[in-house]
Amino acid sequence: MFNPYPIKKETASLITKDGISLAADIYRPDSRESLPILLMRQPYGKAIASTVVYAHPSWYARQGYIVVIQDVRGRGNSTGNFNLFAHEISDGLETIEWVLTIPNNTGVVGMYGFSYQGMTQLYAAANGHSALKTICPAMIAHDLYRDWAYENEAFNLQYNLAWAIQLAAETARLKGEETAYQKLWAASRNLPLFDPIAAYPQILQDLAADSFYHDWITRYLPDDYWQNLSPQHFLKNIDLPMLHIGGWFDPHLRGTLSLYQEMQARSIYPQRLIIGAWTHLPWGRKVGEIDYGQEAISPVDKMQLQWFDYFLKGQETELLKNPPLYLFQMVSNQWQYLEKFPRENQQIYYLASQGLANLREDEGKLSAILLEPAIEDTIVHDPWRPVPSLGGHSALPGGIFDRTMLDCRSDVITYTSPPLEKDLTILGSPRLDCYCQADAVSFDICAVVSQVTPDGRVFNITQGYKRVNNPESPLNIALQATFITIPQGHSLRLSLSASCFPAHPVNAGTGSYPHQSRAIDFSTITIKVFCQGNFPAKLLLPLVGES
Repeated sequence: MFNPYPIKKETASLITKDGISLAADIYRPDSRESLPILLMRQPYGKAIASTVVYAHPSWYARQGYIVVIQDVRGRGNSTGNFNLFAHEISDGLETIEWVLTIPNNTGVVGMYGFSYQGMTQLYAAANGHSALKTICPAMIAHDLYRDWAYENEAFNLQYNLAWAIQLAAETARLKGEETAYQKLWAASRNLPLFDPIAAYPQILQDLAADSFYHDWITRYLPDDYWQNLSPQHFLKNIDLPMLHIGGWFDPHLRGTLSLYQEMQARSIYPQRLIIGAWTHLPWGRKVGEIDYGQEAISPVDKMQLQWFDYFLKGQETELLKNPPLYLFQMVSNQWQYLEKFPRENQQIYYLASQGLANLREDEGKLSAILLEPAIEDTIVHDPWRPVPSLGGHSALPGGIFDRTMLDCRSDVITYTSPPLEKDLTILGSPRLDCYCQADAVSFDICAVVSQVTPDGRVFNITQGYKRVNNPESPLNIALQATFITIPQGHSLRLSLSASCFPAHPVNAGTGSYPHQSRAIDFSTITIKVFCQGNFPAKLLLPLVGES
């Protein structure tokens, strides 16, 4: 309920057991009323308070909450050394105990925030503190290796590098290192992607010795480092009601879905999932080149408020009377309540070609039946001109774009269906099964599913990327989950290439990993994609309704 009192703001600090000062802004109505606490712990300066996607903390305070926005260790106005995620479990516990000392609180705490702020909720929850009644994690990694740093063993270069430089620049600013800050600031505006080792630029080695990036780029296999930082590992015995929030074009959607599915399967408490037609940020009506209309604007603040009102104030809400999935359906541009993701209903499209699908868009076929005869298609990957990333979930900017020009390249193979005889609604994660053979020790495959309009434009829907270290192996590539209706008269297209730069590093073909791959060692890679034989290539689409 709206609180009529003016909002007051004060700054206070927690002194941790090891002597670190953690600074926080506290927003609350100027009254003596006892209120629940909403907590956000973040690394970007507490004044920002995730307002790139959420309402300002004063809005939540006006609804009858004490809102605490805290700088994590070593960031903003907090002291200590920032070490990515390393202190968030212990600092989260001390923070919960500290906020309970704020005068006139009711003794119950909820947490909210996205990205790093979503992760700090999970780390705090790992303590099992009885006062933490609910969390609303948005756009998080369940498994830090697979959901954030890498996708199918391929390093997420553009997002990780941009983030590492941002954090390193802020660290330099906090230390008063002006020259380093200016260099890193300039690098953030023009990512250093053309060093001798493109994925491991010298500026981070010279000016950011303590950056997480050094671990992430060199630990290319899932080892104990990743397990010890992954919520999947330490939340196994934790149970809380959670409002999960994601975006169809968010690079961490895999993590959001994984956490939701695990909690939904084992939790005794309500779990709800919201997914909008959004990139990592912002959460608005337009993504890439597509305007989804006013309906696409984020409902998260109002729904989150209902969630907190129920679990922290005991107020009834319609939110929990609805099915658990609240998903934005693209093209129809409407939110839909659903009970679950489809599991049984799949449409299979087989790939077929006479070998010219990289040169002629009328050559490669997507067909509901096996077409005979069909032979392999060939990609010749030239490291001098990698296929550029465009939209989707792994590139900056993300979303849907017209990729007609990319599909005209000779190093992109395209397979296109006939015009659809009826609307086709995809909900879930498509999968590509195919057999490839290469003349290199290692290669990459990028798979993009698009819709082709009657006038020939091509708009990406979803994509997946995989690093392949066995040159002769059947591939199973999971694509990003989506919810979209392809209208009658439009066609489906699958586009395959051997690069998606700079979303992912260019594969040198030598078997070396990105932190070892020198530009001078890059070579041309020839890849054959087989459509028929013992392992027919196929695209599997999870559908709503009849296939």
